Amino acid sequence: MNQVVKIRNFYYLVNKMTIPREVKSVVEKLKKKGFEAYIVGGCVRDFLREKAPKDWDVTTKARPQEIQKVFPKSFYENRFLTVTVQTGSKEETLKEIEITTFRSEAKYTDKRHPDEVKFAKTLKEDLTRRDFTINAMALDLLRPGLNKVIDLFDGEKDLKNRTIRAVGNPQERFSEDALRMMRAVRFAATLGFSIEKETKEAIKKNSPWLQAISKERVRDELIKIIMAETAAKGVDLLRELGLLKYIIPELEEGYGVSQNKHHLYECYDHSLRSLDYAARQNFNKEVRLAALFHDIAKPRTKRGEGRDATFYGHEVVGARMTAQIMTRLKFSKKEIEKVVKLVRYHLFYYNVAEVGEASVRRLVRQVGPENMEELLQVRMADRIGSGVPKAEPYKLRHLKYIIEKVSQDPISAKMLKVSGEDVMKMLKIKPGPEIGQVLDILLSYVLADPKKNKKDLLEKEIKRLGRLKETELKKLAEKAAEERGKVEMKRDEMTKKKYWVT
Repeated sequence: MNQVVKIRNFYYLVNKMTIPREVKSVVEKLKKKGFEAYIVGGCVRDFLREKAPKDWDVTTKARPQEIQKVFPKSFYENRFLTVTVQTGSKEETLKEIEITTFRSEAKYTDKRHPDEVKFAKTLKEDLTRRDFTINAMALDLLRPGLNKVIDLFDGEKDLKNRTIRAVGNPQERFSEDALRMMRAVRFAATLGFSIEKETKEAIKKNSPWLQAISKERVRDELIKIIMAETAAKGVDLLRELGLLKYIIPELEEGYGVSQNKHHLYECYDHSLRSLDYAARQNFNKEVRLAALFHDIAKPRTKRGEGRDATFYGHEVVGARMTAQIMTRLKFSKKEIEKVVKLVRYHLFYYNVAEVGEASVRRLVRQVGPENMEELLQVRMADRIGSGVPKAEPYKLRHLKYIIEKVSQDPISAKMLKVSGEDVMKMLKIKPGPEIGQVLDILLSYVLADPKKNKKDLLEKEIKRLGRLKETELKKLAEKAAEERGKVEMKRDEMTKKKYWVT
């Protein structure tokens, strides 16, 4: 662990982790020019937790124009006093480090953007405007291995206590930027922290402010919560704090709605448990969203009560609702199409002795072979989330076997680099059994040695076969068909072995 020593009002950190040399260089160059400069924000939080930061941010007393004089390879195209500096050379990967001038912010009339951004004179002013105490610490680089932690709001203490606390008055912080309420939930979910009481109460009181935030920013925070290890807890915290109804009100419709004998949990709880399984299995974003949305239409399609309640057509209605939700939250068209398919077909029926290859082939065609593995993942999340998962490992393996079998390219003459028309043209013959026989023989050659599947080589074989007697050609074709059957059987045996089915 890092060794932290308190001397007077500051913490001095003797750390084992390494600050990237590009970051050190940026800070050192600013200091050499006479400007105060510090590493600041979330990267300090992660550094103190001994977690490698994804990004490094620097704050300084230098104005943007002064920063650009120090770093010619930089650009400044925003109103938030941030200059982006490119470090590294052509031989190595270029890294971008954001340098922001000390700043203080005025009113936030729209709960989203400061009416104006002003230069601040001190680091304290800059840190005071930040969202949470764990993000309001700065690091002063003194010498190799020894750095001073500037902690004016007990961020170090909150970090140790795993607490999310607003800097100063939480009401003011959320009034400045209402998205900070979702960020509090996101940090709680991704870091496994709890939200401090006053901060939590301020979120509950002011949750309607979230409506002023652009859907794109809301979506980005939601994705970060969904991709956390404790995604389900994060979503439930959104509900508890009154935020979920301004993001996905459709999901809250399932709260307290009972299901039938196939489910132990209510609709909302089941959705969270399905998401939890998907997160624990580290499934991708689309699968996690589908796990959360797959039964979202059940409250609207429910008929009857108790063990025999029904939800006919909920997968169809749910797919439609999912499209509406994701469109509203400005997801990409590609993401929407995939998640909608996963929701629409999550209820597919399969039994080893009952469902044939034709049905599976139709499912693969509807969902797309590239989405089948993810569909099975959603199905697993649904099963585990039900509370009464059926023990069906063999059934699942058998289904995977059938899916791969029907998805494989058929062994046929269409694989060849020549066609029946080529055979007729070269041998100057009309349509008849002879054409199929020639193609069967060519296919056997290619199956034995795929390198032979070249037009010039096959055309030579066609000429040679054209000189054979009818009986010889027929005999070779029968042998070729037999060989093809053996190849198909071997391929099927290998696929069965892959999934341990008989």
